[in-house]
Amino acid sequence: MFSFKSLKMKNILLLFMLCIAPLAIAQEEEEDYASNLNWLTDLDEAKTKSSDTKKPILVYFTGSDWCAPCKMLKKDFFNSESFIDKSENFVLLMVDMPRRSDIISSEQKKKNEAVVSKFNSSGGYPNLVALNDKLHKIGELSGYTFLRETDRHFAFIDSILENY
Repeated sequence: MFSFKSLKMKNILLLFMLCIAPLAIAQEEEEDYASNLNWLTDLDEAKTKSSDTKKPILVYFTGSDWCAPCKMLKKDFFNSESFIDKSENFVLLMVDMPRRSDIISSEQKKKNEAVVSKFNSSGGYPNLVALNDKLHKIGELSGYTFLRETDRHFAFIDSILENY
């Protein structure tokens, strides 16, 4: 027996599946290479590693859950093959200041606040700061525009590497 009610329910289910499927596929396709990089989250550990390896520290100040330019920079710059290759010449330190309390611990947030107050002189996000192994600032680059051009960021890290 034919029922309009069952046909209506099947159509709703089909429509729901058609709407959800592209989202699931898009999430699978977008790989997050930046998360595969060796990002440290402790300044003391970064300093020790910098001293041991004779590499500068690249500090990335971000608001991972609220800062739209930070999210774009991560995708356009940190996820690029060019950055991944160049990252081997740095000790990477991520200082995240999320608004959600479930992203980092309260202890980590306090540590990050101390690093922000000492080294993020612009106060903006995203911000890149280069430090030597004595934790002296050797360069800083603030911001990322909606034009999504990474040329300034590559020039910044190249200049740090040339002068270190």
